[in-house]
Amino acid sequence: MKKQPEITKKTRQTIVDVFCELYSQKPVEKITVQKIANTSGYNRSTFYQYFTDVYDLLSFIENDILDYIREKVTNTEQIDAKPKGILLLFEEKELYLNALLGDYGSIRFMEKLKREFFSDGLDYCVPKDNSMTPYLVEFNISTAFSLIRLWQRRQKDLPPDQLFHLINTLVNSGTSSVI
Repeated sequence: MKKQPEITKKTRQTIVDVFCELYSQKPVEKITVQKIANTSGYNRSTFYQYFTDVYDLLSFIENDILDYIREKVTNTEQIDAKPKGILLLFEEKELYLNALLGDYGSIRFMEKLKREFFSDGLDYCVPKDNSMTPYLVEFNISTAFSLIRLWQRRQKDLPPDQLFHLINTLVNSGTSSVI
Protein backbone atom coordinates (compact mmCIF):
# COMPACT_ATOMS: atom_id res chain seq x y z
CA MET A 1 0.00 0.00 0.00
CA LYS A 2 1.42 3.34 -1.05
CA LYS A 3 1.50 6.27 1.31
CA GLN A 4 -0.60 9.31 0.64
CA PRO A 5 1.34 12.13 -1.08
CA GLU A 6 0.29 14.68 1.55
CA ILE A 7 1.64 12.51 4.36
CA THR A 8 4.85 11.80 2.45
CA LYS A 9 5.37 15.51 1.81
CA LYS A 10 4.65 16.36 5.44
CA THR A 11 7.05 13.70 6.70
CA ARG A 12 9.85 14.90 4.42
CA GLN A 13 9.20 18.51 5.42
CA THR A 14 9.33 17.63 9.12
CA ILE A 15 12.70 15.92 8.62
CA VAL A 16 13.99 18.93 6.66
CA ASP A 17 12.75 21.39 9.29
CA VAL A 18 14.35 19.44 12.13
CA PHE A 19 17.63 19.25 10.24
CA CYS A 20 17.55 23.02 9.61
CA GLU A 21 16.95 23.71 13.30
CA LEU A 22 19.86 21.46 14.25
CA TYR A 23 22.09 22.90 11.52
CA SER A 24 21.43 26.38 12.89
CA GLN A 25 22.92 25.20 16.19
CA LYS A 26 25.83 22.97 15.16
CA PRO A 27 27.97 21.95 12.19
CA VAL A 28 26.63 19.33 9.81
CA GLU A 29 29.37 16.91 10.93
CA LYS A 30 27.81 16.87 14.41
CA ILE A 31 24.29 16.08 13.19
CA THR A 32 23.32 12.42 13.15
CA VAL A 33 20.50 10.61 11.43
CA GLN A 34 19.50 9.27 14.84
CA LYS A 35 19.20 12.79 16.29
CA ILE A 36 17.11 13.94 13.32
CA ALA A 37 14.88 10.90 13.60
CA ASN A 38 14.43 11.23 17.37
CA THR A 39 13.73 14.96 17.21
CA SER A 40 11.30 14.63 14.31
CA GLY A 41 9.41 11.78 15.97
CA TYR A 42 10.23 9.24 13.27
CA ASN A 43 12.57 6.30 13.27
CA ARG A 44 15.80 6.04 11.31
CA SER A 45 14.26 3.85 8.62
CA THR A 46 11.77 6.63 7.86
CA PHE A 47 14.66 9.06 7.39
CA TYR A 48 16.32 6.62 4.97
CA GLN A 49 13.16 6.43 2.89
CA TYR A 50 13.82 10.05 1.92
CA PHE A 51 17.58 10.62 2.22
CA THR A 52 20.74 8.51 2.17
CA ASP A 53 22.50 10.55 4.90
CA VAL A 54 22.69 14.05 6.37
CA TYR A 55 24.78 15.28 3.43
CA ASP A 56 22.13 14.11 0.99
CA LEU A 57 19.59 16.01 3.08
CA LEU A 58 21.80 19.12 3.06
CA SER A 59 22.16 18.85 -0.72
CA PHE A 60 18.37 18.48 -1.04
CA ILE A 61 17.85 21.70 0.94
CA GLU A 62 20.46 23.63 -1.05
CA ASN A 63 18.96 22.49 -4.35
CA ASP A 64 15.45 23.23 -3.12
CA ILE A 65 16.42 26.82 -2.36
CA LEU A 66 18.20 27.26 -5.68
CA ASP A 67 15.17 25.82 -7.52
CA TYR A 68 12.87 28.06 -5.50
CA ILE A 69 14.89 31.16 -6.44
CA ARG A 70 15.04 30.12 -10.11
CA GLU A 71 11.27 29.69 -10.13
CA LYS A 72 10.67 33.06 -8.49
CA VAL A 73 13.08 34.81 -10.85
CA THR A 74 11.46 33.13 -13.86
CA ASN A 75 7.88 33.83 -12.75
CA THR A 76 8.35 37.38 -11.53
CA GLU A 77 8.70 40.40 -13.71
CA GLN A 78 11.48 42.74 -12.70
CA ILE A 79 12.65 40.60 -9.76
CA ASP A 80 15.61 42.33 -8.25
CA ALA A 81 18.61 39.99 -8.06
CA LYS A 82 20.25 42.33 -5.57
CA PRO A 83 19.91 42.13 -1.78
CA LYS A 84 16.29 43.35 -1.69
CA GLY A 85 15.27 40.63 -4.13
CA ILE A 86 17.15 38.02 -2.16
CA LEU A 87 15.41 39.11 1.06
CA LEU A 88 12.03 38.79 -0.62
CA LEU A 89 12.86 35.47 -2.24
CA PHE A 90 13.88 33.92 1.07
CA GLU A 91 10.84 35.07 3.03
CA GLU A 92 9.12 31.72 2.59
CA LYS A 93 12.34 29.79 3.23
CA GLU A 94 13.45 31.55 6.40
CA LEU A 95 14.27 28.33 8.26
CA TYR A 96 16.52 27.26 5.38
CA LEU A 97 18.15 30.67 5.24
CA ASN A 98 18.90 30.64 8.95
CA ALA A 99 20.54 27.24 8.61
CA LEU A 100 22.48 27.71 5.38
CA LEU A 101 23.64 31.26 6.03
CA GLY A 102 24.02 30.87 9.78
CA ASP A 103 27.13 30.38 11.88
CA TYR A 104 27.50 26.76 10.79
CA GLY A 105 26.25 27.34 7.28
CA SER A 106 27.81 26.11 4.11
CA ILE A 107 30.41 28.17 2.29
CA ARG A 108 29.81 25.79 -0.62
CA PHE A 109 26.18 26.89 -0.73
CA MET A 110 27.16 30.56 -0.67
CA GLU A 111 29.48 29.95 -3.63
CA LYS A 112 26.72 28.10 -5.51
CA LEU A 113 24.34 30.97 -4.85
CA LYS A 114 26.87 33.54 -6.05
CA ARG A 115 27.73 31.57 -9.19
CA GLU A 116 24.12 30.88 -10.05
CA PHE A 117 22.67 34.34 -9.57
CA PHE A 118 25.54 36.80 -9.54
CA SER A 119 28.03 35.43 -12.06
CA ASP A 120 27.02 37.90 -14.75
CA GLY A 121 28.79 40.77 -12.98
CA LEU A 122 25.66 42.51 -11.72
CA ASP A 123 24.76 46.11 -12.40
CA TYR A 124 26.92 47.48 -9.62
CA CYS A 125 29.00 50.53 -10.32
CA VAL A 126 32.01 48.57 -11.51
CA PRO A 127 34.03 49.01 -14.66
CA LYS A 128 33.43 46.47 -17.41
CA ASP A 129 36.36 44.38 -18.70
CA ASN A 130 38.72 45.58 -16.00
CA SER A 131 41.04 43.34 -13.97
CA MET A 132 39.54 44.85 -10.79
CA THR A 133 35.93 44.00 -11.70
CA PRO A 134 35.84 40.46 -10.23
CA TYR A 135 37.24 41.81 -6.95
CA LEU A 136 34.73 44.65 -6.80
CA VAL A 137 31.82 42.34 -7.60
CA GLU A 138 32.98 39.82 -4.96
CA PHE A 139 33.32 42.61 -2.40
CA ASN A 140 29.79 43.85 -3.09
CA ILE A 141 28.22 40.38 -3.03
CA SER A 142 30.12 39.24 0.07
CA THR A 143 29.27 42.44 1.91
CA ALA A 144 25.58 42.09 1.07
CA PHE A 145 25.47 38.46 2.22
CA SER A 146 27.39 39.28 5.41
CA LEU A 147 24.91 42.01 6.25
CA ILE A 148 21.99 39.69 5.55
CA ARG A 149 23.55 37.08 7.86
CA LEU A 150 24.06 39.70 10.58
CA TRP A 151 20.47 40.83 10.16
CA GLN A 152 19.30 37.22 10.59
CA ARG A 153 21.46 36.75 13.73
CA ARG A 154 20.08 39.99 15.16
CA GLN A 155 16.51 38.70 14.71
CA LYS A 156 15.78 41.14 11.88
CA ASP A 157 16.17 44.22 14.03
CA LEU A 158 15.84 46.45 10.94
CA PRO A 159 12.88 46.46 8.56
CA PRO A 160 13.81 44.75 5.26
CA ASP A 161 13.54 48.00 3.30
CA GLN A 162 15.92 49.74 5.70
CA LEU A 163 18.41 46.86 5.44
CA PHE A 164 18.19 46.99 1.64
CA HIS A 165 18.73 50.74 1.69
CA LEU A 166 21.78 50.31 3.93
CA ILE A 167 23.28 47.65 1.65
CA ASN A 168 22.55 49.71 -1.43
CA THR A 169 24.08 52.83 0.11
CA LEU A 170 27.19 50.96 1.25
CA VAL A 171 27.67 49.36 -2.16
CA ASN A 172 27.17 52.57 -4.09
CA SER A 173 28.64 55.19 -1.73
CA GLY A 174 30.69 53.45 0.97
CA THR A 175 30.60 53.66 4.74
CA SER A 176 31.35 57.38 4.89
CA SER A 177 27.92 58.10 3.42
CA VAL A 178 26.24 56.25 6.30
CA ILE A 179 28.38 57.60 9.13
